[in-house]
Amino acid sequence: MKTFRLDLWKPEEYDYAAAYGFIPNVHAFLHDEDDSVRKCMIVVPGGGYCMLAPHEGELVAMEYYRMGLNVFVLTYTNDITMCVPLKKQPMSDLSRAVRLVRKNAGEYHLDPAKLLICGFSAGGHVCGSLCTHFDDVTDPDPELNAISNRPDAAIFGYPVITSGEYTHIYSMQALLGMDPSEEELEYFSIEKQVKENTPPCFLWQTVEDNLVPVENTYLFAKALKEKGVPYCQYVYPHGGHGLSTASMELFSGWHGGEYVQEQVWLALEHVKNDTAVNMNPRRKEELMQQFFAPKDPNQAPPSFPKPTTNPFADVNTWVDLSRIWFERFL
Repeated sequence: MKTFRLDLWKPEEYDYAAAYGFIPNVHAFLHDEDDSVRKCMIVVPGGGYCMLAPHEGELVAMEYYRMGLNVFVLTYTNDITMCVPLKKQPMSDLSRAVRLVRKNAGEYHLDPAKLLICGFSAGGHVCGSLCTHFDDVTDPDPELNAISNRPDAAIFGYPVITSGEYTHIYSMQALLGMDPSEEELEYFSIEKQVKENTPPCFLWQTVEDNLVPVENTYLFAKALKEKGVPYCQYVYPHGGHGLSTASMELFSGWHGGEYVQEQVWLALEHVKNDTAVNMNPRRKEELMQQFFAPKDPNQAPPSFPKPTTNPFADVNTWVDLSRIWFERFL
């Protein structure tokens, strides 16, 4: 396996105010045993636009790597302080990633016409934003701007879709701030933005999702059907939010991919040192309590028994079902 990190922006191209030295990037996982030209996937973790969840990045990427794909994990712009609205920056990060990967298709031994994106929760919203607004995103690099940023297909796990009744309010607050305009809410309500040229979509979620209502997936599926966009939808009866692969590997205590939290830890240092941008006092208190409050040395960390069988074996089927789905047309 060939692995490397690739920064998406040159420092002079990236000016998000709460970056604190962070540059959005991808971590690559490429097959290097031969020169086969492979399908490609960019995995986009969730985290409410406040952080990125490691188990929704590399763990997922390895599933598709084992299927033979060359895979990238995207670390896009996020804001744990919720003090600088992200607006279009995460969508622009993913757009740049798609273009860069296609530009280097020969070097990476991948087919630029078989590029999928796969997003979870708020990462699903990033993917949905690009799938519906790819023709709105102009890249500042003329060479890259000439390369298509439209994914060939997209996979969505328990995605944030709507800014309306069934939204995940904290994702929208981190993305758009506390007082977004009606135009912004409309633009980022993905079910209202589906067009005939939106890429084919694979959707899955659980009925019991306690953070992002399952209605998000239903709204998106309805919009895709109305516009004639090929789609597939699976809704599982049990399981909460954030199940990722729902595999025994996850439930047995998988760890890895913490690089997606880089911006979070950079920001927290500025919160602690009173140098964070536009810091809201109440939000600072919350973060100080969550991350820096003294721990009781006599209190043992919680431990959970590892299951001997997969408690969500049905949900775990989404991984293979998605492969069957995209292999029909890619």
